[in-house]
Amino acid sequence: MGDRELSRRGFLATSAAAGLGMTALSGCGGDSDGDSSSGTTTIEWWNISTTQPTKSVWAALAKKFEAQNPHVKLKIVQLENDAYKSKMTALTASGKLPDVFHTWGGGVLRQQVDAGLVENLSDRTKPWSEGLLPVAKEPYLLDKKVYGIPFDIGMVGFWYNKALFQRAGVSEPPTTWAQFLETVSKLKAAKITPIALAGKEKWPGMYYWAYLAMRTAGIDALQKASDTKDFSDPGIVRAGAHLKELVALQPFQKGFLGAAYSAPTGQAATVGNGKAAMELMGQWAPVVEADAGKGLGSDLGFFPFPAVEGGKGSITEVFGGGGAHALRRGAPQAAVDFLKFFASEASDLELVKKTGVLPVVPAAEKGLSDHNTKAVQAQLKAATGFQLYLDQAYAPAVGQEVNDSVAALIAGSKSPEQVAQSITKTAKTEQ
Repeated sequence: MGDRELSRRGFLATSAAAGLGMTALSGCGGDSDGDSSSGTTTIEWWNISTTQPTKSVWAALAKKFEAQNPHVKLKIVQLENDAYKSKMTALTASGKLPDVFHTWGGGVLRQQVDAGLVENLSDRTKPWSEGLLPVAKEPYLLDKKVYGIPFDIGMVGFWYNKALFQRAGVSEPPTTWAQFLETVSKLKAAKITPIALAGKEKWPGMYYWAYLAMRTAGIDALQKASDTKDFSDPGIVRAGAHLKELVALQPFQKGFLGAAYSAPTGQAATVGNGKAAMELMGQWAPVVEADAGKGLGSDLGFFPFPAVEGGKGSITEVFGGGGAHALRRGAPQAAVDFLKFFASEASDLELVKKTGVLPVVPAAEKGLSDHNTKAVQAQLKAATGFQLYLDQAYAPAVGQEVNDSVAALIAGSKSPEQVAQSITKTAKTEQ
C-alpha cells in the first residue's frame, strides 16, 4: 500500500506514532502479555494506515475485534511508510518484531524469515486462508509456506485529471511512451503542470524507472538482474534514458525535489487539488488525494503505464503489490484469530466499500462500486505478468539503492549508466 515520508536512513533519530491505543515505539516484539494475571492477551499491531478514511476504518475494525474477543487488547502503532520501513529494519536487526506487522512480501520478508523472526502460518491459518485470491497471496509464499495474510492487492498506474486533459486538447490517455511524452508537452503548452512527484521520498520516482525497465527489457530481465546481481542489461539502461527524456521536459511541479507524498502540499494533494494533471501511483491514490487535498470526483481517471516502442515488455505486464499482515515467531493464538477476523468476508467488505481497496476475499467483490477501482481490477485480471515493487522484491539494501539512484537520475546527478552501475555494485556486495 502507499502513504510514504521521512528518509529510511534518517528516521532512526525520529519517531512518529498516532492512532488507537498507541504504544511507545520502544516496546514491541515478545512483550505481549498473553499470560498476564488479568487474563488479557495484548497484541501489538504495527501498520502504515495513517491517512483517512483508512485510519478510522481500521480503528473501528480493531474495536469490533476487541468487542468480539473481550480478553484481547490491541495496541496499535501507525507510521508513515518510510518511517515504518526504517524502524522495522532496526527491529529486524534487534531480533524483535511486533506481534502483528505490515509486510509487502518479497526480499524484506525473506530476510526476516531467514532470520527466524516470522511465524509460519501454513498450518495455523488453514483452512480459511485457502479461500483468499491466489494472486493476492503470492508475495507472501516463501518455499511454499505461508508467511503473510493479504488484505490488499493492486497495481501502479497513472491517475489523471480528465478536465485538465481536455483543456490541453488530449482526448484519450496515451498508450505508448511517445504519446505520453506528447501528452506532457501538450499539458505544458496549456500552462498545466503535467505530473506531480514526491521527490523527497524517492520511491515514487522509482515507479517510473521500474515500469520503463519492464517495458524496455521485459519483466523477466528484472528478475534475472536480481538473480545474477547484474543490472547492466541494455534494456534496463535504456529505461533510465527514457526517464531522462521525461525529466528533460520539466514535467513536475515546482519544488518537487523537496515534496512529500501525502503532506498537505505534497504529490497527492497537488493532484487532488487540481494543480497537476497526473501522478503515477498505486490503487490507493484516490483515497490519499481526497485526504490530502480535495479529490477530483468524476474528473479522476486511470490508465496503465504506456508501452515503449521496440521494447520487450507489454502494456499488460503490471507493477505493484499489496499489503499483508505477518506475525512474529511465537505469536499467541489471539494474533492468528485477528488475522482471520481481518481476512473475513465482513471485514473485507468494509475495506472495499470504505477505503477503496481491491478485495482479497472473492465474495467481497460485490462491494466494488467505483469505476476507477473496477478499472484497476480489470487491469489486474488481464495481467500477463506481475512485478512486485522493487524496493520490496529485492534485498533491502538493493531496493534502497534503486530508490536512491533513480532519485539521483531525476535530480540530474546520475546518468542512466551510473544508475545501473550503482545498483549492480550494491547487489554484488549484499550478503
